[in-house]
This record gives sequence, C-alpha cells and structure tokens, in this order.
Amino acid sequence: MPATSAAARTAAVHAALMAGHHVGDYVVQTDTDAGDKGKPGPTGRAACARHVLTYTATQAAALYAAHRLLDLRLRPGRAAAGLALSGLTHYAIDRCATHWPEDGPDAPALVRAAHALGKGRWLQRDPGAAALLDQALHKGCIAVAAVLAGASR
Repeated sequence: MPATSAAARTAAVHAALMAGHHVGDYVVQTDTDAGDKGKPGPTGRAACARHVLTYTATQAAALYAAHRLLDLRLRPGRAAAGLALSGLTHYAIDRCATHWPEDGPDAPALVRAAHALGKGRWLQRDPGAAALLDQALHKGCIAVAAVLAGASR
C-alpha cells in the first residue's frame, strides 16, 4: 500500500534525505574537499561544489530508492526542488567551514549572522561548536526540503 498522505510521504522523504546526508557528508566526501571547501577563492568554491555535487547525488539516490521501494508517488518537480534546496543550502553552510569562530566584516555572511545571534562566544570557546552548528543548520534545511518534496500532489 503506497504512502499516500503528505505526512507519510514527508516522513519517508525526510528519512531518505537524512540517510543520504550522513552518507554524502561523511562517507562520500573526499578528505581533500573536506579540507578545502572553506578556503577562499576558486580552490574553496571548487572543493565545495564537488562535495555538494556528490552529496546531492547521494541524497538523490536515497530518495529515488525510497520513492521506488515505498511507492511514494513523489512529484518529480517537488523532489527536484527539495534536492536543490538541500544542495544549495549545503553549499552555503559548508563554505563557512573553518570560519565559524571568526568575527568581523570579512567572515562569511552566515558566520556573521551566527555571531549576531549570540553564538560567537560558544563558537570561539568550544572546539566542537562549529561542527554542531554546521550539522544543526544542515538538518534544519533538510527538514524544509523534505516538506517541499513530500508535499501534496
């Protein structure tokens, strides 16, 4: 029996996107791209773009498998929009890699926003804060992407 309600579809999409996120972010990502994606200029942009390409492909494979195996009846346009949102936000967040503790006008806009929201001391004091904030932002964006992709037909 297919998951026909928007809520059931969204839950299944969220599970698939989260599985794709973890595999794409930790297993598929190369060490070189992980180290370079936050660098300024073309080196950082290219590394981040390569990572996001493989990351999004991994999420797409997970979503396609869930769609086929669970008969989710996803709309291709909505699925593509959800994947695009996840990929684009992933790029923006990952360009902040290594920059989270920075404070000042040269920091990426998302880093400046985190500091403006009172996260600066935490990001500078706690060596694990950057990774936690990075993952929290990714997971929040994935939730929105799942709602977009799983919405009613």
